[in-house]
Amino acid sequence: MGEFITLTTDDHVKLRAYRAVPEGKPRGGVVVVQEIFGINHNIRSAADRFAALGYLAIAPAVQDRAMPGFVTDDYTPENFGKAMEFVSKFKVEEALLDVKAAVAEASKAGKVGITGYCFGGMMTWRAAHAGLGLSAASGYYGGGLPYYIDLAPTIPLEMHYGDRDAAIPLEQVEQLRARYPQVPVYIYDADHGFFNNERAPTFDAVAATLAFARTAEFFARHLA
Repeated sequence: MGEFITLTTDDHVKLRAYRAVPEGKPRGGVVVVQEIFGINHNIRSAADRFAALGYLAIAPAVQDRAMPGFVTDDYTPENFGKAMEFVSKFKVEEALLDVKAAVAEASKAGKVGITGYCFGGMMTWRAAHAGLGLSAASGYYGGGLPYYIDLAPTIPLEMHYGDRDAAIPLEQVEQLRARYPQVPVYIYDADHGFFNNERAPTFDAVAATLAFARTAEFFARHLA
């Protein structure tokens, strides 16, 4: 079982985070970056899955600066609209400080990888560019590709997208793939949010299973 802890960022902000501890000696650390729904059950479950693989998993509440304490497991249009308020309020530089604090905590277990979904997928790429003490990154359907396509990764990175994702045009994904041929960019027959098994309309078990296996293998290779 995981627990909530408090992280302190470089700009002295106290930040909530969920920590999932593996049994036995950790094989490394993994930072799990949320969607726009807070560190909800789905994100905590993702952290637990990495802990089950032997990693110390930390999921920082990067939404807390703009929307303190916000979290929802109910993906209704009303809650989605409220969650979207975060997008206009957050600052990338501050979010990277939050991620950096989570990396510092996870590094107590060794080398650290980062993964994230939707907003977290975008932050995964940003973190891979910034470095932040990370050793590997595996991001899922991060939107806003034109805003970070010029930010070359400085660590091993892979990305996962769905070809039926209306929010992320496949053309943009192909541009990303062409720009960085050294970065594995996997495209699945799936919609946006295909990894979230608590969003029934878009969850895709086949794509999610394959993507997680690829992430697990990628981390096993780069965090050893």
